[in-house]
Amino acid sequence: MHEDFDVIVVGAGTGMYAALAAHNAGLRVLLVEKSEYLGGSTAMSGGGIWAPGNRVLRAAGLADTKERVLGYLDEVVGDSAPRSRRVAFVDHTAPALDLLMDYTMLSWAHMRGYADYFSDLPGGSAIGRSIEADPVDATLLGPHRHLLRPTSFGAPVPLPITARDYKWLNLMTRKPKGLLTAVKRAGQGIGGSMLKREYVAGGQALAVGLIAAVIDKGIEYWTNTPLLELTTDNGRVTGVIVEHDGQRQEIGARRGVIIASGGFDHNLALRQRYQSEELENWSIANPANTGECLQLAEEVGAQLTNLDQAWWFPVVRPLPGQSAGPMLAERSLPGSIMVDKTGKRFMNEAQEYMSAGQIMLGLDGSESKLPVTMIFDQDYRNSYVFSGSVMPRQDLPAQWYDAGIAFKAETIDALAAATGLADLPATIHRFNLLASAGTDDDFGRGSTYYDRYYGDPTQEPNPNLRPLRNGPFYAVSIVPSDLGTCGGIAADEHARALRADGNPIPGLYAVGNAAANAFGNSYPGAGATIGQGIVFGYIAAQHMSAL
Repeated sequence: MHEDFDVIVVGAGTGMYAALAAHNAGLRVLLVEKSEYLGGSTAMSGGGIWAPGNRVLRAAGLADTKERVLGYLDEVVGDSAPRSRRVAFVDHTAPALDLLMDYTMLSWAHMRGYADYFSDLPGGSAIGRSIEADPVDATLLGPHRHLLRPTSFGAPVPLPITARDYKWLNLMTRKPKGLLTAVKRAGQGIGGSMLKREYVAGGQALAVGLIAAVIDKGIEYWTNTPLLELTTDNGRVTGVIVEHDGQRQEIGARRGVIIASGGFDHNLALRQRYQSEELENWSIANPANTGECLQLAEEVGAQLTNLDQAWWFPVVRPLPGQSAGPMLAERSLPGSIMVDKTGKRFMNEAQEYMSAGQIMLGLDGSESKLPVTMIFDQDYRNSYVFSGSVMPRQDLPAQWYDAGIAFKAETIDALAAATGLADLPATIHRFNLLASAGTDDDFGRGSTYYDRYYGDPTQEPNPNLRPLRNGPFYAVSIVPSDLGTCGGIAADEHARALRADGNPIPGLYAVGNAAANAFGNSYPGAGATIGQGIVFGYIAAQHMSAL
């Protein structure tokens, strides 16, 4: 048996922060990671953190109150998650973010204007409560650079794009700021590479900061170390059995074990069992997330809940063997719609991505809309970046047409015939009528601050609406991918894993996507997944230090 530690953290995404928080509390920590990389899905994400009341927001002059934030969360979450969890989140966000900022060398910025996803509800913020790290040079990791989990979202040239940039890059042909943003980031990326620097942004930047902090604080970490078993004594979790250096090793955890291993994003059998039989392996989350740790927690008595939920994120159907490209602004931009298997619109295309995915799959209580198709015209194709890499005026990739992912026709009638979307002509006629008036009577597209954030400000009166008129017209297959599952181990306000009877399991904690979403079946704002991973990592460390 290996020597004991105070705390063992399983999973090195936001689990790295939990390890730092436990170290800060004076505890001896071991961080174990199944894969060869550190960073998890965090490193593959946009990197935003939804963190009401943190010091970056306060410095920017954004006044907020606990009552207002909780009022918003009560409206959004309702009874889909225990209220005590969101109360704990709001109470601990500020100190948790203080520790993150003090322990990392990152600089931070408010994602100003990136509205809460339900900003029209009481307590919502139109200006937004999310922050992100500025681009950082990954070569600062030195000999540890290889540990950074790569992202699947890569540009043809070094381009450290922040969430604040992304909105404007999609408008590079419409607003001067878009072109200037592209030039600025290309200059930073290409110029940096000439100076032997590697500027990264988003989740990559956040992961660089966390990795550097783990190394700087001397926290012991083991990669290529899968969890095999949780050890127990009289109902208490006492440590872990892992495979390390090709050997089975038992390690004790005096204060407890924190499961921060992510969800079951790439376990298709579980996903089809709990979520939808129509799902394929479309997730753009960490490929190492296959759910074993959730099953091991269940074996020691933990209840698993909310397993039907994920951070859904619609994308272009990926080609076999390829990952999907990002698709965040595309649904909001004017000159486009999304239709169901018959060619009918079925939702506000510009709404936030988790709700969009739920509606596509019928997880909102309706019927599944799959297969889903996005329709747009040539003006749209001339104006906006598509799926992260197809530039304005550039034709869609030939392999999309070859694989039946994309279709192109001179008229809507011809497109309907090519795709089998019989109701498409009538749908376009109806949509064009509404778009001409600037008001979506059917689904309210463009009626919220979040909708309009990713719209085209040059399109008046509604930045999300324009008739589809000028051919050729395009149809592209869209699927409900995700940023990770968010159902998992039931946990309380202290991040303690719970049994089915509601009692905590001594010595076992769950944070991040390994825990059931503290926000239930909802996504309150950009970076809520990373936000709760960090905050509950802090809460778990505080609880352990007080034992």
